[in-house]
Amino acid sequence: MKGSMTEENKKNLEFIEEVTSNVDEVQKRVLHEILTQNANVEYLQRLNLNGHTERETFKKVVPIITYEDIQSDINRIANGDRSPILCSQPISEFFTSSGTSGGERKLIPTTEEENGRRYQLYGLMMSVVSQFFPDLRNGKGMYFMFIKSEAKTPGGLLARPLLTSVYKSSLFKNSNSRVSPYTSPIESILCLDSYQSMYSQMLCGLCQNREVIRVGSVFASAFIRAMRFLEDHWSLLCNDIRTGTINNKITDPSVREAVMKILKPDSELADFIEAECSKDSWEGIVTRLWPNTMYVDVVVTGAMSQYIPMLDYYCNSLPLVSIAYASSECFFGINLNPLCKPSEVSYTLIPIAAYFEFLPIHRSNEVIDSISIHTLYNEKDEQQLVDLVDVKIGQEYELVVTTYSGLYRYRVGDVLRVAGYKNNAPQFNFIRRENVILSIDSDKTNEIELQNALKNAENNLMPFDARVIDYTSYADTATIPGHYVLFWELNVSASSPIPPSVLEECCLTIEENLNSVYRQGRTSDKSIGPLEIRIVETGTFDKLMDYCCTSLLGASINQYKTPRCVKFAPHVELLNSRVVSSYFSPLCPKWVSGRKQWNNTN
Repeated sequence: MKGSMTEENKKNLEFIEEVTSNVDEVQKRVLHEILTQNANVEYLQRLNLNGHTERETFKKVVPIITYEDIQSDINRIANGDRSPILCSQPISEFFTSSGTSGGERKLIPTTEEENGRRYQLYGLMMSVVSQFFPDLRNGKGMYFMFIKSEAKTPGGLLARPLLTSVYKSSLFKNSNSRVSPYTSPIESILCLDSYQSMYSQMLCGLCQNREVIRVGSVFASAFIRAMRFLEDHWSLLCNDIRTGTINNKITDPSVREAVMKILKPDSELADFIEAECSKDSWEGIVTRLWPNTMYVDVVVTGAMSQYIPMLDYYCNSLPLVSIAYASSECFFGINLNPLCKPSEVSYTLIPIAAYFEFLPIHRSNEVIDSISIHTLYNEKDEQQLVDLVDVKIGQEYELVVTTYSGLYRYRVGDVLRVAGYKNNAPQFNFIRRENVILSIDSDKTNEIELQNALKNAENNLMPFDARVIDYTSYADTATIPGHYVLFWELNVSASSPIPPSVLEECCLTIEENLNSVYRQGRTSDKSIGPLEIRIVETGTFDKLMDYCCTSLLGASINQYKTPRCVKFAPHVELLNSRVVSSYFSPLCPKWVSGRKQWNNTN
């Protein structure tokens, strides 16, 4: 088996060499295949592409789009229209994106063929990792994996997050039915109760602690949450290991049965875990409890970079490996140097995955609190889109994709910077999601959404003759789970003080008006903590402006706008130093699985 795996890895690495050496030829072929396969779909016929597959005609005829441009087509598919609207192949399901439109998750169509392509690219990714860690087959991965609820569209198609689809797929289940590469039984992964899932996965990871050679979760936030869960529950877990029984809070019969196949009474292991967890410091707890761990497999780019210090603390500065760049729309690329520093992670876009184009980002000279001001694009600027081989080192671009499963010149919303090359394939740093200002887990909240939510909350202040003079926000990840913080400066009436319950109600009103991904994170997944409003002294935002307009930062008072999100540590410190009171949301916001008009399948 080991020899055949080495041969497979060799073939995969040779394939990467080949496609990264002939990028433009591969990209031309991919576009030709996509357009030939989908020549008769309604969307392309509406545009009068007329079967053309050459790049020049495609760029001239097909517009750059966002989700809203094809939402009516997607709704038709969701409602049961089986005609080839976007794609010639049948849509097998929808991936519900963590990006939202009108407060609801976007529905991204996919096909069986596209899912097969993702698995092929996953194979390439594992071959890359195996170069640096050749003995992965000799141990297990303690990965914390969770599913989210799924729904069926009126037309009968499943709508669920990509990872939920992966974990429920026959390919994933079959890989776990033989010798599992993971410590978590499939029953624990597929348990919708977040407490039971986390508890049983942690218990199984501890029982197999000597077999663990890699740890991780898709997002850094989930791995940090798992470590904090261990801090809070280690005594219960130790008791289970000592006695060989499972805590009564784990009520799912399939989970209990699966765990009992792994759990055996082991007082020595329980004593060891208890001794480590009882120590004053939890620094390096991962390498202490799982001593054979070689690396931590987590996404630490973009918004997840805020968790790097905590990961280093828990993991004793083990390598943090961000290997894949993918989304609901498409698998994009691989980090070919997985042992690089998190700040240096770059992804090589694999040219067989989709047809890639790039919209140059032109920033103004001013940068206030890390939020750049971008030029808006219109149809006249479409000729500025450049192909994969034509991007320039150091330039930032928004990614635009054309996929096999029915997205044509679709703006993904990711901003990338060209960092270098693998052969003649560009490598990109992931910079940020365009327009996103707050993110704790898979949630993405933009400025307009936050502003609208705040306006609704402000109505609670009207009976007290009070209003919000100015505000900003902050993603506080010092708490686990992390939570949104809003700094408010108020104009209040001395004769009508605001009761604390009203400001708590403001917190809840904001949460009720944020998107469904945020509300699911708060309510079902427990991956986001209650929103907090911190009231600051009068004049605080003038102080913030003074700080931003110092010569060091270079913004003039004429150009200055209050940043709606603060990330720069001195800004956060200034605001926190002037907090006079704080209030938290007293309840979880309302959230219903699926869309209001859909029936849940769970």
